[in-house]
Amino acid sequence: MPELPEAETIRKALEQILPGRRIENVEVFSPAMREPLTPLLSAGLPGRTFTGIRRRGRYLLADLDDGRAALMHFGMSGVVRVEETGKYPRRKHEHLFLHLSGGLTYKFECTRRFSIFKICTPTGRERIPQELAHLGTEPLSDAFCGKMLFALSRDRKTPVKNFIMDNRIVTGIGNIYATETLYAARISPQRCAGTLTEKECARITGEAKTILQRAIEAGGSSISDFLHVDGTEGKFAQELSAYGKCGTPCPRCGEIFSTVKIGGRSSCFCPGCQK
Repeated sequence: MPELPEAETIRKALEQILPGRRIENVEVFSPAMREPLTPLLSAGLPGRTFTGIRRRGRYLLADLDDGRAALMHFGMSGVVRVEETGKYPRRKHEHLFLHLSGGLTYKFECTRRFSIFKICTPTGRERIPQELAHLGTEPLSDAFCGKMLFALSRDRKTPVKNFIMDNRIVTGIGNIYATETLYAARISPQRCAGTLTEKECARITGEAKTILQRAIEAGGSSISDFLHVDGTEGKFAQELSAYGKCGTPCPRCGEIFSTVKIGGRSSCFCPGCQK
């Protein structure tokens, strides 16, 4: 599933394309992905112009000149392309086309149909729609720090991996980057969040920032479905230290990486290094 680095990679690409482009026509080829798509046909989009592109957690907001925004989430297999209009035939799982000024077409593909594309109305000083009001702290912000994580973890019995993947606590860290963060911080994913010390919380937040930033610089991780807007793959998968390494030796201590089910997900960790 695309996580924060993948969403940020898409945002950076769309930022170079969408602002200033006018929507000329909308085509919907499927009634719904995770949410209905047919309302887009009556949303008054033709004639509207994109003014900017923002990210909140794993979501993107493409602002429109009438104060609304297109809300995007890429689910398990969402892929966005912006291509020359008419150059390529529609692919089997492309569900939405926005024909833009300048001879370009925005295309949204999603094999599993868990993605979202809808029109919303941002509100407040930060112009965040109600759909995203539940999201917690951005992990690359100054607010995400050891003191913050320590304070929120008190009396929490949930495993620390689930804790840092909880979008109400910190938004955008999924399975890949939680696995990498806890390995780098030398903390077991099974640890009860309430047992973390403030020093350990500072290690977690520091390592998370470093890993997420490195992943953004590498264009994200292409593990299965993720592709850039230009169709290329993210390179951070080549730098992963723990995710997907079960059964191989830990490069730090030589112990064999193990896997454990936490909250229904398999989690890879080193039983020698991660306490």
